[in-house]
Amino acid sequence: MTARTARILAGIAVAVVLLVVAAVVVVPRLRPPGPRPAFQLPVACGETWILGTYPGHDDYDIDFFPTSGSAWGRPVLASYAGTVTEAGVNGTLGSRTPQNPEGPHGTGAGYWVEIDHGGRWETQYLHLLEPPSVKAGDRVEQGHQIGRIGSTGKSGAPHLHYEQRRAGEKVESHFDGVPAGITTDDREYEVRHTSRNCRAAPD
Repeated sequence: MTARTARILAGIAVAVVLLVVAAVVVVPRLRPPGPRPAFQLPVACGETWILGTYPGHDDYDIDFFPTSGSAWGRPVLASYAGTVTEAGVNGTLGSRTPQNPEGPHGTGAGYWVEIDHGGRWETQYLHLLEPPSVKAGDRVEQGHQIGRIGSTGKSGAPHLHYEQRRAGEKVESHFDGVPAGITTDDREYEVRHTSRNCRAAPD
């Protein structure tokens, strides 16, 4: 085999590898999203929560606050079944805790979780109190606890920042088949919803 033939064969092999990588990585991103999963609020069954936003928060981003009692340490639940794709730290944590609620805030999401629900649908859960109780690759069911509410990252007070994403783009969240009502961030406003994220009793 001549050196020229070897170079040609090597070039062909590289091209084949690139085509395979493109098929694995790019093609799934070109598929249209599937139907919206039957998402539920990411908080305990039967509780009513305030869902709010404010200017500069970004369209469709939701902050969850309880209507009564402290937010610190409240359970954060998976909105729908799926596979955890991210679970850890985004940005820096800061040092706001229940014992030091006015401590310096961090940057980014702090402790956070992202779940892939299939059909190119994802949810994100930000500013958790402590390391998530799940890890990347874990399968979770709807209502599975993935963490607790805190104020890590760029957060001014304990709350849950929540997003629903379709094909990588944020969209208005729906809960129990109903639009959440948090759309633009052109003003500060809030709505209230009661959670129906109620796991069925085991057989």
